[in-house]
Formats: sequence, structure tokens, C-alpha cells
Amino acid sequence: MVKATTSQFVEEKFDVIRVPYVKDKEQIDKVVEEAAANRAVVCYTIVSPELREHMADRALAMDVEVVDVLGPMLKSIEKTTGLLPRNQAGLIHSLDHEYFKRVEAVEFAVKYDDGKNPLGLLKADVVIIGVSRTSKTPLSMYLAHKQIKVANVPLVPELAPPEELFKVPPYKIIGLLIDPFKLNEIRSERLKTMGLSDTAVYADMQRINDELTYAKGIMRRLHCQIINVSNRAIEETAGIIMDYVRKNKERHHEG
Repeated sequence: MVKATTSQFVEEKFDVIRVPYVKDKEQIDKVVEEAAANRAVVCYTIVSPELREHMADRALAMDVEVVDVLGPMLKSIEKTTGLLPRNQAGLIHSLDHEYFKRVEAVEFAVKYDDGKNPLGLLKADVVIIGVSRTSKTPLSMYLAHKQIKVANVPLVPELAPPEELFKVPPYKIIGLLIDPFKLNEIRSERLKTMGLSDTAVYADMQRINDELTYAKGIMRRLHCQIINVSNRAIEETAGIIMDYVRKNKERHHEG
């Protein structure tokens, strides 16, 4: 808002000085004194009614021009909705922190998708394992938007899982299983969209059963939590995983 305002005065260059995290009256006194000494305008977004009032009083006493940016907006929304503001400082910084955590988790999910880099398994909050087309990647991305760092590993009979997988604590691993007929249907559709014949080995029932048997064996060795995703939406599976993660965090934090 300050930038937009000062841009209207093209013949003058303004210095804009930011003073973040104002939390007490002494800070306000100092800002007003500096503004008075430098013939400056003070624009403020203070949420505390007490500190806003103190700013107005000090500015009046020292003949400093001030603009309360947030106060009128808070009053208007309060009047229109009947809701009361929380008047809690730093909430926007908390939102920024959550945003960056979410971005970090998304970047993590991309980096450690599909077993790309086994080193990520030991850094992950959750490791998802399962055969191809059990929604490992969409689940990883969905959970990343909930600030959970997820790595996923495909289970293929011809390819031994990375050694790092067996070093991950079992409570951090989620195994995904699916009904073989449902998987056949999903894989056949996938082949069609790729312009390939749905009679390929990838969608063959014997091959699917072999893969699922192999996956179950690995999951037994890992002693991990298993979720059947046959008739579940991604949101539902993600909800089960988030609940499981939360309970384990509490349990291991207590331990």
C-alpha cells in the first residue's frame, strides 16, 4: 500500500523504512520520535487495540502524521460479520511459515518420487510402498500439501528394494495393496491412454498376482502398516495415513 501511494508522487523519491514485529509501547515511542525528527509519515498494521491507541496518542502529542492501515479494516469486518478479531500479532508470519513448509514438502515429494533417490527414505516423515498404479505419487503430493514429507518406492519383483528401506522405522512405512481385478482395470485403462494394447504383460492377471504376492512378502518383512486402496479415494487413504502419522508422533514423542 505504501509503495502504491508513494508511486503517485513521481517528482519525489521516498525512503520506506520497515519496522517489523512491533510488540511494545517503547518500540512505538522510538518510531514516533524518529518520524518526528525526519518529518516522516507512519503507516502501521498493529493488531493490538492497546498498541494502536498508544500509537495514535504519541503521534498526536508529537505532531506526527499516522495512517492506521489495519484498524478500519478490522472494524469493518467485525461490524459486517459480527465476528471478533483475534487481535493476535504475528499470524501472517505463521501463515508464511506454513506455506514454506508446504513448498518444502512438495519439493521433497518430487525429489524422492518413484524410488529416484534412496537416501531420501531416511529423511522422510512417511515412506509409501506398493506396486505400480496404486496411487503412490498422487498420495505423496496430496500429503505434501499437508506439510508431510513423503518418499515412495515401487515394488517390482525383478528389482530388489533399496537397502535404505529396511533401515526406515516400520511405523514410518505405509504399504499399499489393491484388489488384482481392480488393478487390472486401472492398468488396462492406462495402456489404452498411452495408445498401447491392453493385452500387454503389464495388465496380465498372472503378472499382477505375482507382483502383489511379492509386494505382500516385502511388507511382511518390513512389518509396516498396510492399507487396501481398492475402493478408496486418494483423500480417504491420505486421511488414514495422516491419522496414523499423528498417532505415531504422539506415541514416539511420549516414548
